[in-house]
Amino acid sequence: MDGQTPPHRRGIGPAVTLSRYLPILDWGSRYNGTTLTNDGVAAIIVTIMLIPQSLAYAMLAGLPPEIGLYASILPLIAYAIFGTSRTLAVGPVAVVSLMTLTAASAIAAPGSAEFIAAALILALLSGLFLLLLGIFKLGFLANLLSHPVVSGFITASGIIIATSQLKSIFGIKASGAAMPELLSSLAATIGTTNLPTLIIGISATAFLFWVRKGLKPLLMRFAIPARPAELIAKTGPIAAVAASTIATIMFELEAKGVKVVGNIPQSLPPFSVPLIDVELWKTLAIPALLLSIIGFVESVSVGQTLAAKRRQRIDPDQELIGLGAANLSAAFSGGYPVTGGFARSVVNFDAGAETPAAGAFTAIGIAIAALFLTPLLYSLPIATLAATIIVAVLSLVDFKTPRTIWRYSKTDFTAMAATIVITLLAGVEPGVIAGVSLSLALFLWRSSRPHAAIVGRVPETEHFRNVNRHKVFTDPRILTIRIDESLTYLNARWLEEFILEQVADQKSVRHVILMCSAVNAIDASALESIEAINHRLEDGSISLHLSEVKGPVMDRLKRSHFLEALSGKVFLSQNGAFSTLIAIADNEDKADNITDNWMARGLI
Repeated sequence: MDGQTPPHRRGIGPAVTLSRYLPILDWGSRYNGTTLTNDGVAAIIVTIMLIPQSLAYAMLAGLPPEIGLYASILPLIAYAIFGTSRTLAVGPVAVVSLMTLTAASAIAAPGSAEFIAAALILALLSGLFLLLLGIFKLGFLANLLSHPVVSGFITASGIIIATSQLKSIFGIKASGAAMPELLSSLAATIGTTNLPTLIIGISATAFLFWVRKGLKPLLMRFAIPARPAELIAKTGPIAAVAASTIATIMFELEAKGVKVVGNIPQSLPPFSVPLIDVELWKTLAIPALLLSIIGFVESVSVGQTLAAKRRQRIDPDQELIGLGAANLSAAFSGGYPVTGGFARSVVNFDAGAETPAAGAFTAIGIAIAALFLTPLLYSLPIATLAATIIVAVLSLVDFKTPRTIWRYSKTDFTAMAATIVITLLAGVEPGVIAGVSLSLALFLWRSSRPHAAIVGRVPETEHFRNVNRHKVFTDPRILTIRIDESLTYLNARWLEEFILEQVADQKSVRHVILMCSAVNAIDASALESIEAINHRLEDGSISLHLSEVKGPVMDRLKRSHFLEALSGKVFLSQNGAFSTLIAIADNEDKADNITDNWMARGLI
């Protein structure tokens, strides 16, 4: 031996095990000056973007603006320690803010002390749910939410959020958790529109939309490279904030009815303890769970997309722990529920962030802003923050996907459309519940109706294909059914009915082959159904055979009495089964012909 660790044993040890749960030990051990520079530059850019976003999303959640800043400090540091994505930017996001508003509004009026206490409890419960899911490695549960349903929910939420901000654009009062109430409320108060507020709101919105599409090409005309031009364009909200704040001060617009942010405490996040109230916790438990699921799905989707671009990977179960830690940090530092944001993460990625340390540096930048820059935001018009929200969330509204899904799958489109309609008409929480229910219902429906095909042999080959799709050779005495999914209690009865119907329609069948090449598992209920199929076919003088059974499935069948009672055989290959049974059927036909001849001659 050369004294070196065998290859199959490398990477096993306490340090590796610890870094599995503390990813910072992994990337931190390779941290260097170049990485520090790249993370620092990315952090500066994201900080500039995050300051107005944090204020705006806190306002969307019905909370004082400083809470948005508080939710952007310790949660980012917690995720940097426990998260696995190198570029995910955690903090307040639009959909989670709207869900927070909806859930906490059932407890108290937005902005009140009771409302803020409910937001803290939501952060705490969300953190606990996420942490427990991560510890027990239940990240796969998020897969129960189908992509069409999630896309439909986010689209509908984006429309509701944008509509809800029109009141701030017009300088009027309006409320409502769903579109009918929002539109009715806006229509009732539109006559009280404040003209200076409207001018600011429309100007800021138009400017931000132009910045998204027009500023980058303009900068590139002045010989600024594409990447720096794109990053400068991402900081457009800061320009809108500065210009509208200066205009408000110069023209004394606050005295003319323009609502401004006002006093924001100059302080770091306070240590806060969520209210211990069992009944209140019970009331907020379901909303917190739904909020956790949606936040995790959104976050992990962004994280996986960005990781794939750099040939990296994230660990969904550890992501649950990272997001759980971030939300717990928010609960104890005066914040509210957070998750990974799409826009910020893309900016973080494009700005060159290499590790989660960029998020920690961003937290430091937000802390500095909370300590020293908040007086500068006193005269910031609420309309500008509303414009920031509208422009951000409308990028989430996707009308192309429904058309694509309609062409691809009418069933998925139905689920997506139902989620959009329910969310728009009834609100966010019913929309989430409907989305989860529809996802589960679709899963159960599809699982209960597995794809199965009658197959025949492609001439001059050993391949078997669907008789309805290909020109294949079949034998009327042999029925081959290919099952394309695992057999479970959900689809066992369906398979039983399908096989017996096929046999009833084909009177000449003597042998039935179940081609099991795509069957990865057979549970106890499915085994019972196959046993029933075997007995019923045997009663009708039909033999049941299996082909291409996978090893793990065969191992389980051997532990049952099924193989002993099987009327036919188990074949290694479908071609072998088909050829053998043709020969057996031919011999049976010859024997039958001889018997018939003897009977005709009166010999028997």
